[in-house]
Amino acid sequence: MIVQVNDLLKINLTDKTIAFQTDTVYGVGTQLNSKKGVQKIYELKRREASKPLPVLCPSIEVAMTLVKDPKKLKKFAERYWPGAVTLVIKKSDLVPNYVTKNADTVGLRIPNDPLALMILNHVGPMAVTSLNYSSEPAILNYSDAVKFEPYVDILVEGSDLSSVSSTVYDIENKKVLRQGKTIIKDLK
Repeated sequence: MIVQVNDLLKINLTDKTIAFQTDTVYGVGTQLNSKKGVQKIYELKRREASKPLPVLCPSIEVAMTLVKDPKKLKKFAERYWPGAVTLVIKKSDLVPNYVTKNADTVGLRIPNDPLALMILNHVGPMAVTSLNYSSEPAILNYSDAVKFEPYVDILVEGSDLSSVSSTVYDIENKKVLRQGKTIIKDLK
């Protein structure tokens, strides 16, 4: 079902997969506490079962509830969010193991996109990954996202994007796991 973002706010989203634009690429996500929704994402993407999902958050305050060391996260979050940086940090018990595949860390990000933020403010933190089949290029054009409409529960109308995937930075080990457009500088 294709909807405008305002219509999404009126739908029961329990266990639903939602495809939508972010500030980087098109993503597909589900409520953080939806084991069924997470499973649907793995099936849709043909994603390796051991690969964790990142979590998109509507605000730094929400992100800080999902980690063991909020002060450590805040230092990086205030510098790089909202934006194309995923920060990997030790998770709190609020992040289900089925999202992180039993890892003790989680990748968190706040996108710099009004439509994505509107969705996250309504739904809350979401397990989200790029809308594509694993090992295929990320989707930037709305017309390509529409091809996934039969496989997701909801596709939010969007526009064409012109970005690359986020930089992924492991705060715990102080290293870049994936280089995107943003360069991470060490914070003293």
